Amino acid sequence: MSRLLLQKLQRLRRLSPGSERSLSSLPSAQVRKTFLDFFRDKHRHLVVPSAPVRPRGDPSLLFVNAGMNQFKPIFLGTVDPRSPMASYRRVANSQRCVRAGGKHNDLDDVGRDMYHHTFFEMLGNWSFGDYFKEEACQMAWSLLTEHYGIPPERLYVSYFGGDAASGLLADEETRNIWLDLGVPPARVLPFGLKDNFWEMGDTGPCGPCTEIHYDHIGGRDAARLVNADSPEVVEIWNLVFIQYNREADHSLRLLPQFSVDTGMGLERLVSILQGKRSNYDTDLFTPLLDAIHQRSGVGPYGGRTGEADAGQVDRAYRVVADHIRTLSVCIADGIHPGMSGAELVLRRILRRAVRFSVEVLKAPQGALASLVPTVVHILGDTNPDLTREADRIVDVINENEAHFLSSLQHGSRLIQRTVSRMGAAGSPFPASVAWSLHRDLGFPLDLVDLMLEERGVQVDRLELDRLISENQKMLLEQQAGVRPRLLPDVLSLAELQRSGVPNTDDTPKYRYQLEDGRYVFPACRATVLALYDGEALVPEVSEGQRCGVILDRTCFYSEQGGQSHDQGYLTRDGLQDVLYSVEAVTRAGGYVVHQITAADKLRTGDQVHLHLDQAHRLSCMAKHTATHILNFALRKVLGQSVQQRGSHISADRLRFDFSVKGSLSSSQLQQVETCVNDIISADQVVHSLEVPLQKARTIQGLRTVDEVYPDPVRVVSLQVPVSELLDGGTERETSVELCCGTHLLQTSTIQDLVIVSEKQLVKGISRIVAVTGQDAVQARDMGRVLSQEVDSLSARLSDSAPSSLGSAHHFSKEASTLSDSVDNTPIPQWQRRELQARLRAMLRAINTLIRKLETQQAAKNAEVLFQKNGKKELLVDCVETDSLSVLMKTVNQLSAATPLSHVMLLSHQKDSGKILCACQVPKESSTLPASDWAVAVCRQLGGSAGGSALVAKGTGSFGDIKEALRWAEDFARQKTKR
Repeated sequence: MSRLLLQKLQRLRRLSPGSERSLSSLPSAQVRKTFLDFFRDKHRHLVVPSAPVRPRGDPSLLFVNAGMNQFKPIFLGTVDPRSPMASYRRVANSQRCVRAGGKHNDLDDVGRDMYHHTFFEMLGNWSFGDYFKEEACQMAWSLLTEHYGIPPERLYVSYFGGDAASGLLADEETRNIWLDLGVPPARVLPFGLKDNFWEMGDTGPCGPCTEIHYDHIGGRDAARLVNADSPEVVEIWNLVFIQYNREADHSLRLLPQFSVDTGMGLERLVSILQGKRSNYDTDLFTPLLDAIHQRSGVGPYGGRTGEADAGQVDRAYRVVADHIRTLSVCIADGIHPGMSGAELVLRRILRRAVRFSVEVLKAPQGALASLVPTVVHILGDTNPDLTREADRIVDVINENEAHFLSSLQHGSRLIQRTVSRMGAAGSPFPASVAWSLHRDLGFPLDLVDLMLEERGVQVDRLELDRLISENQKMLLEQQAGVRPRLLPDVLSLAELQRSGVPNTDDTPKYRYQLEDGRYVFPACRATVLALYDGEALVPEVSEGQRCGVILDRTCFYSEQGGQSHDQGYLTRDGLQDVLYSVEAVTRAGGYVVHQITAADKLRTGDQVHLHLDQAHRLSCMAKHTATHILNFALRKVLGQSVQQRGSHISADRLRFDFSVKGSLSSSQLQQVETCVNDIISADQVVHSLEVPLQKARTIQGLRTVDEVYPDPVRVVSLQVPVSELLDGGTERETSVELCCGTHLLQTSTIQDLVIVSEKQLVKGISRIVAVTGQDAVQARDMGRVLSQEVDSLSARLSDSAPSSLGSAHHFSKEASTLSDSVDNTPIPQWQRRELQARLRAMLRAINTLIRKLETQQAAKNAEVLFQKNGKKELLVDCVETDSLSVLMKTVNQLSAATPLSHVMLLSHQKDSGKILCACQVPKESSTLPASDWAVAVCRQLGGSAGGSALVAKGTGSFGDIKEALRWAEDFARQKTKR
C-alpha cells in the first residue's frame, strides 16, 4: 500500500491551491485526443481505429453498440493466433456506436431528454491479460482529475456489493483501491448484479464492474442519486473486470486470463468538461442546431423539454441533430435504408428525422441532407469515410426523403381525418387505420404511435396485435399455397367478355426510367371495370369484403414468369385518405386481378389511383435481371447444354433451377459468381423490345423455357440492342431471353451477387439460391469471419493438440458449433463447401483423439479399481468421470480381464448433477441380465437405462451415490444368490 499512498500524496501536491487547471472550454476534438494520448503516451496502449458500425460477422448484433464488440474474439478465445489482434495486450480507441434496435435501443428516448442518442462515440481502454483492477482505477482517476481537471469532490464511485443468491462476495478489492486513491468512504457505494456486474450474454465472459459518477450540482452529499436515473448525477465511466466465465448451467468459473474493458461516452464527458447540463449544448451539436435553425421555419433552439416545449419544437431539433449524425455515419459505413435488419432500423431513423424536420420544424425538402457537411465538419477528422462519402450520403438521404414525403402527407391526412371522425374523447384510434399506415405507406409503428401521441390519442393495441398476427398467418398461408386467390371462374370470365369488358392494359408496368441515377415510376390512374366477390361479378363491395378488382389499366406486375407480384395500394377519387391494400396480383383470361380487402365501399366505375411499392418492385427487378445474367454465366462456365428448368424471383432472393450432370464444384461456383459480377460491374445496358414470336425465335443464342409465349413477345438482352440481334449483324455473345418480367435498365444497380446455396434436386437438375445488393455484401462479410474462425481453430489445434479429455471435448464442441454456423449462415456456397470439408476433417481427428484418450483414461480407472478390489465375481464401485463413454469403456476393460465377473460402475457427473451407470455381466449369467440390473438401479435413482443381456448403461437424476452402490450390490446378490 505504500506505493499507492506515495502516489496519492504526489497527486495532492499537484492539486494544491492555484495549481488546478480548468478545461471548461476544451473542444470535443481535444477531449478525444487527450484521452487517446493519455493511454498511448503515458500507459503504452496501442490506439486502434474504430470498427465500422456494421458488425463484421456477428449476427447477434444489428449495429456495433459498444467499444468491446470488435474485441469479442479475444474475450471468447476465438481470435486467430496469426492475426494482429492476437498480440493485443493494452489497447485504447474511440469507437463509433449505434444503439437503435435490438437489446440496446435508445431510439424512442432520443429528443425527449438531453442525453440519449442513437449514435455516440465510446472512449475505452482494454487490458487483455495485462493490468487489472488497481492499474485500471488509477489510470481512470488520474485522467479525470489531473488531466481533465474534474474536481474530485464532484465524483462518486460504485462497486459490486455481492449477490448471495449467486454465491458472489462483494468486490472489496475494488472498494479498497478507491479508498487508497483518496475517495471518501461515503462516496464509494455498493450495488448489486443489475448495476455493477457485467455479462456479455447468457453465457461467456463476465465480471464485476465499477462506475464513476459525476454530480452536476456539487457542494452536497448526492450519494442517494447515484444509479437513480437522475439527470443531476450521471455515470461517466464504467470499468469492467472480466474474471469469470458464465457456464451453460449458470455457474461461474474463473477465467485463465483476467481482462479489463472500459467505456466512457464522449458526448457526456464533453458536456461535463464544457460545463453543460445537456449534451446538445456542446460543440458536438451546437453547429448542427444552428444549421437546422437556418433551414427551419421556427424560432431558435431553446433547450426545453416536456410540457415547457410547446409544439415539441426543441424535441424536433434534438431528434434531427441526433438522427443526421446516425444516418451520415451508417451510410458512410455501408448501411443504407432498406427493408430488413439494420437497414430497416436506418429507414425508421430517416423517416423519423424527415417527419420532425418537415412537419415540426417547417424545413423544406432537402434540408435534412443539407446538414451532412456540418456533420462532416464536426466528425470528419476522426471519420475519414464521412469526408470521402459525403456526396453519396446526401444522395441517399435525398432519395429516401422524396419517397417518404409523399407517403407522409398522405398519412398525416389519413390520421387527421380519422381522429376527426372518432367521436367521444378517449376513444381508441382504429387499429385497421394504424395497420394500413404501416403496411401500405411504410410507417414504422412507433412513428404511428408518435403521431397519435401528438394528437392526444392512442391506438387500439389489442386489435393492432391481432391484425399483425393475422397478417403473419396470411403470409405463411400464401407461401404454402393455402390461401385462395380470388380469380374469376370460367362463367364470370365469359360474362366479362360478353359484356365487352376489354382486357387489362398492363403496359404501364414497363414505364419507368432512370433520372440522375434514380428509378422513377410514373403515376397511374384507372377505372374499376369489374368486381369479383369469390362467387360472382358484383356491382359493388362493402367495407371489410375480400374481392378481386379488374381495372382498365394497371402499373402492377401480376405474378407470372417466376416473378413475384407487385405490392402497393389503391386510393379512390373522393376518398384519397382510405387505402385499399393490394394483397395479390394475378392474371385470368387477359384480365389482371388485384386482390384486396375493401377498406371502404368500392363500385364499378370508380376512379382509382395506383400506388406501387417502389422499393419492393426495384428489388424484384434487380433479382430478375440477375437471374438472366446467372443463366448466361452458367452456360459460359458449364457449356451450352445447360437448360433452365424453372426460376422464382422475390424481393429478398432469387432461385434458379437448371439441368446439369452433377453438383457444381467449388471452383465452378466461384467462376459463375465471377462471371456474373463482371457483368454487373461493367454496368451493361438492359435492352427490351416487343417483337413477333416467330421473328424472335430466329435470334442466335436465344434462351427459352418450356412454356407458352404470347405473340408478340418481349425480348430482353444485355449490352446488345434487340434490333441488332434481329438483324443478325453482330456475333457478340450476350444474354438474350424471351421474358415478360420487369428488369433494371443497367446492371450496376444489382451491386453484387452471391450464390448462397446449390444442390441437386433430383438427378440431372440442380437449384441455385442467390442474394444481391447489401445481402450479398453481408454474405461475403460473414464468409470472411467464419473462415477466420475456422483458421483460428485449426491453428490452435495444430499448436497445442488437446492432452486431456476436457480440452478435447471443448475443441469438439467448438468445432460442432462452428460447423452449425457454417451450415446455416448465408455465405458464398463455394466457401461453405470448403469450410465444411475442413471442419469435417477436424472433427474426425478430434473424435479419434477423444476415443484414444477415453481408452487411456478407462485403462487408468480399471488399474485403480483392480488395485482396490482385486478380481471379484461381483464388482460394484464408483469412479470419477463426467463421460458415460469412459465409464462404459472402464467396465469393458474390467470384464475383459475378469470374464466371470458381474461389474457395475457409477459416476457423479459434475456439470449436470446426474449419476451415470454402466454394467456388464458374463455370457453365462442367466439370472442377472445387464439390462435388468441397470434399469433397476437407474429407476431407484429417478432415471432410466437400457441395453442388452450382456451390457447396459443409463443415468439417474438424483440420489446418494454411496447408497446407490449398496443398493446395486444387494440387488445383484439377491439375483445371483451370492
